[in-house]
Formats: sequence, structure tokens, C-alpha cells
Amino acid sequence: MNTLLSIETRNAVLLTMAQFLGEERKEIININTKDLEAYKGDDISMLDRLKVDNAKVDEMIAAAKHLASQKDPVGVERFSFKHDNGMQVYNKTASFGTVLIIYESRPDVTVEAAGIAFKSGNKILLKGGKESLNSNLKIVELWHKALKQHNASTNWVEYLQFNRTETQTFLEKPTQKVDLIVPRGGEKLIAFVKKHATCPVIISGRGNNFVYVHKDADTKMALDIIINGKSKISACNAVDKVLIDKNLPNRIEFVNKLMSQLKDLNIEVLKAKNFSSDEIWYEEFLDYKILIGEISSNEDAIAKINKYSGGHSSVIITKNNEVAKTFMENVDTAAVYHNASTRFTDGGQLGLGGELAISTDKLHQRGPIGLQHLVTNKWYVHGDGQIRS
Repeated sequence: MNTLLSIETRNAVLLTMAQFLGEERKEIININTKDLEAYKGDDISMLDRLKVDNAKVDEMIAAAKHLASQKDPVGVERFSFKHDNGMQVYNKTASFGTVLIIYESRPDVTVEAAGIAFKSGNKILLKGGKESLNSNLKIVELWHKALKQHNASTNWVEYLQFNRTETQTFLEKPTQKVDLIVPRGGEKLIAFVKKHATCPVIISGRGNNFVYVHKDADTKMALDIIINGKSKISACNAVDKVLIDKNLPNRIEFVNKLMSQLKDLNIEVLKAKNFSSDEIWYEEFLDYKILIGEISSNEDAIAKINKYSGGHSSVIITKNNEVAKTFMENVDTAAVYHNASTRFTDGGQLGLGGELAISTDKLHQRGPIGLQHLVTNKWYVHGDGQIRS
């Protein structure tokens, strides 16, 4: 087990990492271009997540710098109690130990997620997808360089260059202690990890997010929010389903405007009435598709979302605050919105500075997993000889 590094050392490593990312910007982009050229799949959302350009490098640098500026999440007092016998009891945050992150196609995860795990005092095991191998290895090389510069062991950040069989073997019989696994990717990856893992797993679940346009909606606002929700089809916070209240004034006009704008963006509009099965309602598209259906009430919208959504994000668009309150209290998703886009379900956008993943579990953390969530806790009890009678 690695001895916890001082907060000064952890911050210094992060700032040096930010510096190296800037200095090696061209090399990172060039190596990533090779990964892009080598990708032979037809998954457009994976290709989108795989790409690293100047803007993406800027985001990586900003993430490392921001993490360095945040307070130490380790050793934070959550509870204190003075026992009748004089013992002083504290509950404080503590690192998990070793965190394994399994992810697909996103080289920026190798910076942001690893940075969050490292800042919170954890050793990180990174298992990226084969499609981003060259990009990931380059970024891990910079992590090791930054760690060495501050006399810290390079095994704080370790890359597991495993194929699927080797990954399964490691999950079932780890060759080192693993305290937590966080899979980031599609449903197949998550199911694979859940099936084989022998330690706790935080599920970074699917999106399949809904927007409900209530009868008292501002329709201009509704158009903007739906279009924005579809602005990045590869994101887990993208909108896939739109429910339109059948009592919405000028409903036909609104639907025609919406379909026209979506068509201009080359987004295929699917109509619920054209599907005999309800399987389409469960599906996360990660594609230029959106499904539009009709609903008769707030209660029906809540029921439909709770049945079919991935438990990620949902929106109500309405001028009626009471209706919004009922919707937000009863929809069972990690994030609920009133008159705002699902695209804000993101650690940086919700004030966390970044995220390891977005959890659709209810334990240990729900929604974006930020720096302050990648810790467990332990009890510190100070006595002077007390025994229990």
C-alpha cells in the first residue's frame, strides 16, 4: 500500500502534469491522430470521444490545474463526539486505497479521472480501450514524469495494458488489492464489469434522458433546451426522448418547428406511434436520433420516465413551479432539471471542478463523482486507557 503523499506533493504533481500537457500538446494530438486513423469501427459516438484536439488538451490542462487548487478531500472531519468516559471520537474522510477505472475511447479520462483519484489519495489503475492505447500511454508517460519530478513513486498511476480475457481474469482474481472499480462506457462494458468484479463497483450508467414539455411551457425555451440537449450525441447527458403534453397550446406548430430544427441538424426524428414495441423507449441512442412522443399529464410523464430512463437526467419545461416541484421530487433520476438543459449533468458544470464518472447508483454517490466523493471514511478514537464495562 502506498503511503499517503502530502497535499503539497499531490498538488505539485498535478500542476507539473498541467505544464507537461501544455509542452507536449502537439505530440499528444499527433499520437491521437494515429489512434483515430487506426479506428475501424462504425460507432460515431466512440469516434467523437476518442478525438483529442487543442480544445480537449486545454480542458485536460484546466482539469489538472483546478484539481490542484481544491482543498484536500482526505482527513475532513464529518462528525465528532465526546464520550462520557472522556474518549474523543472523530469520523474523518479517508482514501479508498486503489481505484480501478475501466473506460472506452476517452483519453481525457486518463487525465481527469486519474487526477481526481490521485488528488484524493488513491492509487489509480487505468484500463483504457484498445482504440485509444497510444494516446493513453503518452498521457501516462507524462504522469510518471510528473511523479518522478516530485520524488513520488510512479506506481501511483498504473496503466493496465490488458486484452478482454486478461481484464476478466484480473477482475475475478486481482493480482493486487483493488478497493473500488469504476467502469465508464457503454452498457456492455458495465455489464461485463458487474459480472466479473469481486470488489465494489460504482456504476456509471447509461443516459437515455427525457425532456417533458408541459402544457404551460415556454415553447421557445423548450426548443432551445431540446436542441442543446442533442448538441453532443456521444455524451451520456444527451437527450434521447421528448414527451410533449397533448394539451400544449399550438402543439402542432411547436412539433413542426422542433422537427424542422432537428432535421437541419441531421437528427433523425422517430415517432413513438410508429413502434409497436416499447423497447425503443429503453434504448440509449448515442446517435443522431431522437424519439418524440405524446403524454397526457405530469403524472404520466413521471411514470414513463421512471419506467424507461437510465436514471441519469430528466427535464421538465414549464412556467408552473408547483408542477415542476412535483416532477422534480418524484422523477427517479440522478439529476432533475426545471427549465434547463441535461447537458449540465457534468462535474465541472455542477461546481465539482470535474468528475470521475456520473453514477446512476444510489450508493456510494449519485450523479457526478467529484473529488470529495472519491473517499470513504474511518473513525479516529482517542483515549487514555478507557475500557468498556
